[in-house]
Amino acid sequence: MGKQKQQVISRFFASKPKIPAASTPPSSNPSSSSPPPPKPVIPSPNVKTTVSFSPSKRKLLSSHLASTPKRLKPTLSPHTQNPVPPQSNPSLHQKFLQKLLDPPSPPLLESSIEPSESDHKKYTPLEQQVVDLKSKYPDVLLMVEVGYRFRFFGKDADIAAKVLGIYAHVDRNFLTASVPTFRLNVYVRRLVSAGYKVGVVKQTETAAIKAHGSNRVGPFGRGLSALYTKATLEAAEDVGGKEEGCGAESNYLVCVVEKALDFSGSVSNFGGANVRIGIVGVEISTGDVVYGEFDDGVMRSGLEAVVLSLSPAELLLGQPLSKQTEKLLMAYAGPASNVRLEHASCDCFKDGGALEDVMSLYEKTVEDNLADDVNQLAEGTEQRNSIQGVLTMPDLALQALALTIRHFKQFGFERILCCGASFRSLSSRVEMNLSANTLQQLEILRNNSDGSETGSLLGVMNHTLTTYGSRLLRHWVTHPLCDRNMITARLDAVSEIALSMGSYKGSQSIVEIEGGDFDATIMQPELSCLLSSVLTFLGRSPDIQRGITRIFHRTATPSEFIAVIQAILSAGKQLKRLHIDEEYEDYGCNKIGVAIVQSALLRRLILTASSSKVLGNAVKLLSTLNKEAADKGDFTDLIIISKDQFPEVARARKALQLAKEELDNLIGLYRKQFRNHKLEFTCVSGTTHLVELSIDAKVPSNWVKVSSTNKTVRYHPPEVLTALDQLRLANEELTIICRAVWGSFLMEFGEYYMDFQAAVQALATVDCLHSLAILSKNKNYVRPIFMEDNRPVQIQIHAGRHPVLETILQDNFVPNDTILHADREYCQIVTGPNMGGKSCYIRQVALIAMMAQQNQPLCLS
Repeated sequence: MGKQKQQVISRFFASKPKIPAASTPPSSNPSSSSPPPPKPVIPSPNVKTTVSFSPSKRKLLSSHLASTPKRLKPTLSPHTQNPVPPQSNPSLHQKFLQKLLDPPSPPLLESSIEPSESDHKKYTPLEQQVVDLKSKYPDVLLMVEVGYRFRFFGKDADIAAKVLGIYAHVDRNFLTASVPTFRLNVYVRRLVSAGYKVGVVKQTETAAIKAHGSNRVGPFGRGLSALYTKATLEAAEDVGGKEEGCGAESNYLVCVVEKALDFSGSVSNFGGANVRIGIVGVEISTGDVVYGEFDDGVMRSGLEAVVLSLSPAELLLGQPLSKQTEKLLMAYAGPASNVRLEHASCDCFKDGGALEDVMSLYEKTVEDNLADDVNQLAEGTEQRNSIQGVLTMPDLALQALALTIRHFKQFGFERILCCGASFRSLSSRVEMNLSANTLQQLEILRNNSDGSETGSLLGVMNHTLTTYGSRLLRHWVTHPLCDRNMITARLDAVSEIALSMGSYKGSQSIVEIEGGDFDATIMQPELSCLLSSVLTFLGRSPDIQRGITRIFHRTATPSEFIAVIQAILSAGKQLKRLHIDEEYEDYGCNKIGVAIVQSALLRRLILTASSSKVLGNAVKLLSTLNKEAADKGDFTDLIIISKDQFPEVARARKALQLAKEELDNLIGLYRKQFRNHKLEFTCVSGTTHLVELSIDAKVPSNWVKVSSTNKTVRYHPPEVLTALDQLRLANEELTIICRAVWGSFLMEFGEYYMDFQAAVQALATVDCLHSLAILSKNKNYVRPIFMEDNRPVQIQIHAGRHPVLETILQDNFVPNDTILHADREYCQIVTGPNMGGKSCYIRQVALIAMMAQQNQPLCLS
């Protein structure tokens, strides 16, 4: 059988045939003398594709395809994600990528390793400062101020590049990245939200002071100016008080210590399932301090309830801890929660070390206050009283407090723990502590679907207008009242506000007074309208609760100080219009009693918020500051001097004025020198005190030419340069003195802190009561009635409605009755098919019973 012919596909794929050129075919036998006759030329087809069915050729083709290199996938640019064009020299291109786009692992800053003598690397002065700072603060992510940017070095630059989405590159010895100084607030918050402890390193001297100091040649002096974590961010300097996404949330730092218990309930040194836990929670931005000690079982349900109730942003774990406790806390601080964890050892608190640490802080604070001002004797007395309260704290709670004090010392916030009025115990006789299972199953704080506040009991009840009122309402929801008198007092207050909402139209109510032989009518502002106006104004103002605490920490800016104190002053003046402090008004010869507000609790709250002492202190503080300078951030004109106050500021201002006069007097000398009485200093492009002369004027050789035009030349004489240098130095010294005076001014605010804190707490309580009154009117809730103690225990709910499901279902919810009596029907068995509403009904009864005892007194249907 002959060779198999190839099958061709020519007609369909081939292009139009071309006329072949005439050619003579080669002879088959060149040695032959007579060539064979020519055969007719047949044009060969223009074959475009050939398919071979020969096994040998198929094998040859497959081997050829296997040996052909595959086409590589084009490399994408890491910045634009576009294909990178091929380079003529691949090795050179690879070197470029390794050096710039994909740098090798640079020598990152090792926090625990300092450069040894054998290391031949030469550090620049700035890098040496960074190495020293990193060795001093190994666990802090440092942002170093260099000119108009904050720079990261080493591992910090690698972290910042990943979290902030910025570019990092190798500069000399370290990987580095940078951000602009005016965006410090944004970048610090992003790093803190990612769970890092961030430290800001600023220059401790200016160019003018450095030029006249001993460090003329060396680099600018730098030092750690501020530390930021999630729990301290809102109280910190420069970036705090912005309320970006966390205004109503609490940022507690919770410290947990424990000791194991044996089977008899006594403290044991061996680990076990049952433990005694000591806990301290501090909200540093509001001054709220919670402490307690309790026994907990293997499930740690008590600890879980406290953690869920406080929702801490940071956890400080006092080692050693049992596996069950650490497992619970580690699960709460999982990757999705962004809760920061820090460990500390409790070994140093053996044999009374915790009490010694706490007492040293309190005694030092009392001595400092008494040494500063004799008028602060009352504050020192209050702190001595708080020392007595610390002595009665349980041992483990005292250890947790000592660890918390040590932790806050690095931030400079330990003074807040000396205010005894802000302390409250976890175990109270007037409040209940709900278990973790209750908080979760009844969806008190968060729903069980996505974990958000929407669809929870707190989300339905919250109609507050201020952030601090919202924080207080959260505490009310998780801690129902147990004291009948307190429940009744709050019921009376909410009832009166709710009645004032629906009883009158307009903005004023009429009070008829009968006395003697005449009738008098007094026009008074309506209670609900006035409260709504005040709370709406406060809701648009800064968070005054965190504001006064930032003032106490001396981290508030002048503009923030004025805004906070002005808000408290305006709210107090508005509440003064109710004239609650005036029990009688004189009409002719008769004094007639006027009862504008009936509720005793509401009267006390309004009197506290509009106290004459608070308003007087606010006016006194505001009279010391210049509002226009505060808005501009100008510290030199911030302080208003009166009655020989602040003598150091007066001297510095006088020195600055003399420097200005000396500089301005130099123009007279140049007028005489050039015989030009109209000569004046000029300012061009920000350069001041220029002497502008004609282009043909002859000037001394030591004059510095700054700029020129076609007709004039501008100079800086040496005397002007010297005077300008002295002026800048005087201005810098004045700024430093004014900042120091501003710090002492904030320090003196501690004398008024307790009064302002009480006023803000009263305003927060009024906001909560007003919120519940709005809820009762919108939902048509009624006031619960509590039986006397000598009556049998009973629950009677008529047309009860689930508060959360009613909001979701609107008019489709069917009310239910519940009647339980200790002497009659004291138990109910609820049966029915799946999804028939059994669990909904049980949760409805539980929520209504809780809401009657909570600080939401009008939530019964």
